[in-house]
Amino acid sequence: MFLRVTPNAGRDAIDGAESRDDGSTVLRIRVSAVPDKGKANAAVIALLAKPLGVPKSSISLVSGDTARMKTVLISAASADVEARLKALA
Repeated sequence: MFLRVTPNAGRDAIDGAESRDDGSTVLRIRVSAVPDKGKANAAVIALLAKPLGVPKSSISLVSGDTARMKTVLISAASADVEARLKALA
């Protein structure tokens, strides 16, 4: 799953899907954590885990450790998780 993350935001929120100029779709996420020593990345994983109903340990950051554009892998993906993802978008 592709994400566009805004760290140091006023509140934690999932803002829905955004279509990019290249035709790809990303999920926009805001976290109040600062982008220091992985704090924002940990906040993103925690924010995603709750509405998807999966443990934080099943979500891993694949790329974009220090970038706003991130790719995450959800290892506990099921039909239920996919339906919840569509609801977030």
